[in-house]
Amino acid sequence: MQTIQASEFKAKCLALMDKIAASGETLVVTKKGKPIVEMKPYSGKRTTSPFGLHPDLEIHGDLLAPLDENLWEVLK
Repeated sequence: MQTIQASEFKAKCLALMDKIAASGETLVVTKKGKPIVEMKPYSGKRTTSPFGLHPDLEIHGDLLAPLDENLWEVLK
């Protein structure tokens, strides 16, 4: 993975975008030596589940339906 300073990235942004698209490489943009952004070619595919770290999560029932208040006990 190549790295580049933010100031240099700013000056060469369009050319770097073309290079990344053609090569398939990933580029890490740094600011004051810290990695800030990772740039990679667009694949058109989702890389993660809409549920974040739980790709095998299954939802049963209607999540948008009102809650049945009888299911909850109120602490007195």
